[in-house]
Amino acid sequence: MQQGLILKNLSRYKIGTWAEVIYRNALFYPDSEAFICGSERITFSQFNARVNKLVHALYSLGLKKGDVIGILSWNCLEYVEIYGAGMKGGFIVSPFNPRLGQEELKKIIDHSGTITLFVDQELGELVGSLRPHLFRIKNVISLGDSLPGMIAYTELVRSHSSEEPDILVEEDDPLCIIYTSGTTGLPRGALYSHRRFMEDTKIRVMHMGIKAGDKHVQISPLFHIGGNTAFRAFLYVGGSNVIMKSFDPVETLRTIQDEKATHMEIVPTHLIAMLNAPDVDKYDLSSIKMMWYAASPMPLEVLKKGIQVFGPIFAQGYGQTESGPNLCHLTKEEHAVFSTVREERKRLLSVGRPCMGVHVRIVDEAGNDVKPGEVGEIIAKGKHIMEGYWHERDGSREAIINDWLYTGDMGYYDERGYIYIVDRKKDM
Repeated sequence: MQQGLILKNLSRYKIGTWAEVIYRNALFYPDSEAFICGSERITFSQFNARVNKLVHALYSLGLKKGDVIGILSWNCLEYVEIYGAGMKGGFIVSPFNPRLGQEELKKIIDHSGTITLFVDQELGELVGSLRPHLFRIKNVISLGDSLPGMIAYTELVRSHSSEEPDILVEEDDPLCIIYTSGTTGLPRGALYSHRRFMEDTKIRVMHMGIKAGDKHVQISPLFHIGGNTAFRAFLYVGGSNVIMKSFDPVETLRTIQDEKATHMEIVPTHLIAMLNAPDVDKYDLSSIKMMWYAASPMPLEVLKKGIQVFGPIFAQGYGQTESGPNLCHLTKEEHAVFSTVREERKRLLSVGRPCMGVHVRIVDEAGNDVKPGEVGEIIAKGKHIMEGYWHERDGSREAIINDWLYTGDMGYYDERGYIYIVDRKKDM
């Protein structure tokens, strides 16, 4: 990087790519903390350098642009570096859920076409048993000490350059395959490009009001679309991510206090656990300014108690793996209705209204729009919707019709456009 030519340097990567975001942060916020994980704290400049070293290391192993790299791990610092290597190195990153059974993992790792697999050290034995059945895997990299038949991550990157890789990354290059939860069968891989993840991130940043210097507690898993979009949002603006390996209510409260965290993404069970933690009132939680919840409805009594403890900081999101995920948003202001008329309180049972830049309709079996109060399937359109299912042309055609994603969620809407989820169309 040439000293004094910051504006020329900024134009190195194409606008609209995640390579440009990582590099821009290193130029403009070099000494600001990008990621905190346990005792490790790295700046944006350090993150950029570490990502570069990993990109060079992977190319030295024979990987090329467009190859799939997989991750089977719990949240850790290396996880975001691997995402970063995909962003700057032109690889397609596919994260896998460690909670899946061996047979499911074997199928989706093989389906993804993963060439190189990064593995949490705790999961080494599991991968060892799967390895004979994963015929496409050429390299397995252990995120920790070296394990039999695996390359140690630290050893892999140690000797490689931190200089910028000479790789042209485009907006429409594929970036990530995220597998669905598989509620209607075997998990399917939702494919996203740089452009689509960028569009989704802009939606999240706007609705969460995130800016440079904000600090997010990352308790949601990075293999999930929810954890992925939260990580991206704070990376995009030059904010910090405090990565927690797993959720512990007391440790989370302590982290909010000690790190002066400003944002969290939770599910209702997280809030219940924190509210039931011993001496919850003793923690200084005044820094937190938004808790974004999703995945399931928040019980109203839990929400009321949450507002008493944390303040009026709650907002809700709705989406799915195939939708980026951001489809609908119920704002903080729309949560402040406990003292108002019953009709307004009912909106807390909704998932809000469509996000900016997103169109949502509710249709019957013939594709006709239903009237307010009538149940139908929720369909959505946006520039952030997945490209389609990885290696499933027929499934993609069924899911996306005339640019509308058929979510499989059944619901209805009211006269003001608030959407209420009822059930899954094909729930197993």
